[in-house]
Amino acid sequence: MFFYLLLALFGCMTGITAVLFGFGGGFVVVPLLYHMLMVGHRADDPIGQSAMHIAVATSTCVMIVNALIATGKHHRAGHLIRHYVWPLGGFIGLGAIVGAVAAMWASGELIRFAFITYLGVTILDCLFRRGFLTQSDAVIPRRLGRAEVSGGGVGIGAIATFLGVGGSVMTVPLLRRCGLSMSKATSMANPLSLPVAVAGTLTYMAMAGFAEFDLGPWFVGYVDVLAFAVLTAGSMIGIRLATPWIGRIPDRVHAWVYIGLLVLVMLSMCVK
Repeated sequence: MFFYLLLALFGCMTGITAVLFGFGGGFVVVPLLYHMLMVGHRADDPIGQSAMHIAVATSTCVMIVNALIATGKHHRAGHLIRHYVWPLGGFIGLGAIVGAVAAMWASGELIRFAFITYLGVTILDCLFRRGFLTQSDAVIPRRLGRAEVSGGGVGIGAIATFLGVGGSVMTVPLLRRCGLSMSKATSMANPLSLPVAVAGTLTYMAMAGFAEFDLGPWFVGYVDVLAFAVLTAGSMIGIRLATPWIGRIPDRVHAWVYIGLLVLVMLSMCVK
C-alpha cells in the first residue's frame, strides 16, 4: 500500500513539473521507480534485473498522458509557437525509435550511468554557457536552423528515449538560446515530448518480446501497468494544481529552479 501511495505522490509531482518545466515525467518517474523496484526485488529476480528498463519504459508511457494534457493547457494559454514545434517534432520521433531500440540492447547499469552523465553535462552547460540563466526582453527570438531541426531533432529523440526523459532537458536549453522566455520554452517542451513518449512506449512494448524472461501479468512489454495507472492518477492532480501558475513565475527564478530540479534528480540517481 505504501508503494502505491508514494507512487501517487510522485505522480502528482510529475504533473506539476510537466506543466511548469516541460518534464513529461521521466525525471521524477525514472529515479523513483528504479529505486523502488531495486528495493522490492532481488538482484537475480527478473524485475530486479530489468529495473532500469521498466523505469524508462513506464516513464515514456506516463509521458504520453502528461504531455498531451500539458500541451492542451499551454495551447489555451497561447504559449505554443508552431514553427518551433514542427518539423522538429517529426525528427525527434525518428530519433526516438533509434533510442528505444538501442536501450533494449543496453544494460540497465549503462543506461543509469548515461542518465547521470547526461544530466551532469546539461547542468554545467546551463550554468556556464550564455543565454540560459539570463534573457533580455529586447532579444528577438530566432528560428531554428535546418541542422538544428534535422540532426538536432534526431539526436534529441534518440538520447531522450534511451534515457526515458522526454527531451525537455535538451529542447528547453535549445529554445532558450533561441531567445524564448522560460515560460514559452518549457511550454514547447510538452508537444516536443509527445513523439518521444509514443515512439518510446511502442518500441519498448514490442521489443520486450525478445526478453529472456516473463515479468508477470501486470506488464505490457516493459511497461508496469499498475505503476502507470497510479502515477497517471496522481499526475492529474498535479496538473490541476500547477495550471494557475502558467506564465506567472519570474523568468530568472524559473531558470534557476529548472537547474535545481536537474541537480536533485542527478543526485538521486547517484545513490544505488
